[in-house]
Amino acid sequence: MSSTPLPLTLANLLLRPALGSRRDPDRVFDRIAAKAGQGDGEEWFVDGFRPLLREWASDEGLSPVGWQSARAHVRRHLTNRARIRRLLAEHPAIAREPVERPVFVVGLPRTATTLTHSVLSLSDEHRCPRLWELLAPGLAPSPRERRKAITSARRTLDGTYLLSPRFRDIHPMTAEGPEECTFLLPHALVPLSQARLPEYHARQFERDFVPDYRHLKECFQVLQYGRPRRRWILKSPMHTGNLDALLEVFPDATLVWTHRDPVTAVASFCSLVECGMALSRRTVDLHALGATWLDLLSRSVRRGLAARADVPREALVDVPYSWLGSDPATGAPKLYEAVGARWTDADAARLPEVATRLKGSRPHRYDLARYGLTRAGVESAFADYNTLRAEVDRA
Repeated sequence: MSSTPLPLTLANLLLRPALGSRRDPDRVFDRIAAKAGQGDGEEWFVDGFRPLLREWASDEGLSPVGWQSARAHVRRHLTNRARIRRLLAEHPAIAREPVERPVFVVGLPRTATTLTHSVLSLSDEHRCPRLWELLAPGLAPSPRERRKAITSARRTLDGTYLLSPRFRDIHPMTAEGPEECTFLLPHALVPLSQARLPEYHARQFERDFVPDYRHLKECFQVLQYGRPRRRWILKSPMHTGNLDALLEVFPDATLVWTHRDPVTAVASFCSLVECGMALSRRTVDLHALGATWLDLLSRSVRRGLAARADVPREALVDVPYSWLGSDPATGAPKLYEAVGARWTDADAARLPEVATRLKGSRPHRYDLARYGLTRAGVESAFADYNTLRAEVDRA
């Protein structure tokens, strides 16, 4: 990783006076919750964020930019939840909106999940959430409101890329492009890419995620209400460890599981996380980063493997990396056929643009050893998964 970008240094200097507020995280949290306007019966949602903000504040290596990111994370989730509940109360018909046969792209991060999601989103018969919608989900906006929301999302991205130029090359994003529903999951792994949070880490595998996925469904019902109904195309590697909860809430979902050598996927993802950590912390312990994410990713995949045993075969599509990572023009029609969708000439014409948009301007290079990990160690952690992957590759 290169030296600290000048804009990040200046941002930390500018935000330094606000860093002192982390000494009283409960007071900060109360202000955020009061402004968001939470109603009765929402304790399950709100109370999950108070200990998170406390632990985030206690990370001694947190930078001023990191503390601002922590508050923004909590504020966005509480504000969005309050908006969703208000809309459901004002428009009871929203709760009756059917979310039928959604497709969820899952798998390890850096296994072409983004490309797979984007390819499936090409069809006019499909509906994918756009980044600007995920940041503040609501009813169909007026043209003016839509432009304002898109502009806000662009500014968020521009700020991220200004502070961390390398992030754009590793994971290009656009305000109006398809994006993963991790942005809507209340208790996903995202904070662990920005701070040292051992208690939050431990709770990930004890939490009941069914309420999170009910919230996710309500968000999609809001985004669908009053608009043409199309098949939802959704994506997040973070779903992989929560397939049981996902399928309880979306029982007719089709799972598209992308596959790649975990040695490559883990190294690539650690490189991406390093960018986030460098934004949020004064120093980054690369070996601790590697150990944290090897544990999180391997345990998530093991949970996913256990859950998929109960998934009907027709509801599960395994996608080897070669399908899209090597030859999208050949793999895309196969992918559409596998999920029961039509691949058209119009989709084929749009495919090159998608493949180009998802490539950074510089090649992404990464080294497993940089994060204190070895090939043997990763292969051991993913032994059961590699058995499945070998079967997928043979098929």
